[in-house]
Amino acid sequence: MKLLILNGVNLNLTGRREQSVYGGESLEKINAELAAFARSKGHEADFFQSNLEGEICTAIQSAEGKYDGIVLNAGAYTHYSYAIRDAIAAVSVPVVEVHMSNVHAREDFRRVSVLTPVCRGEVLGFGKKSYLLAMESFFL
Repeated sequence: MKLLILNGVNLNLTGRREQSVYGGESLEKINAELAAFARSKGHEADFFQSNLEGEICTAIQSAEGKYDGIVLNAGAYTHYSYAIRDAIAAVSVPVVEVHMSNVHAREDFRRVSVLTPVCRGEVLGFGKKSYLLAMESFFL
């Protein structure tokens, strides 16, 4: 199985930004752990991060026929990007939405995801382990 781990806006700042919310590890370090986890299960993982909505849409569209699943942390785009929602709905590749923080325990605007209805599932609130749990859902 081959997964695409797709990170959106501001996630490149993980480890430096709001460490009390997102932890102190860089996205690169988290990605290395996720790659090792995939390998330990006999699978592959590729990684992509962009702060640009269109690039995220293109990555989702390009996943068709190339990946068995997408683990997506869209960052703030989660709450308002109908373009990303439409890209998810347009492909047959299943997507699991991920958030490191418990968005339901944060600001009101973070409690609404326009992506969830077109995703296979959602994992949130477990820090970097949210990614591992989402990946594991594909390996079951």
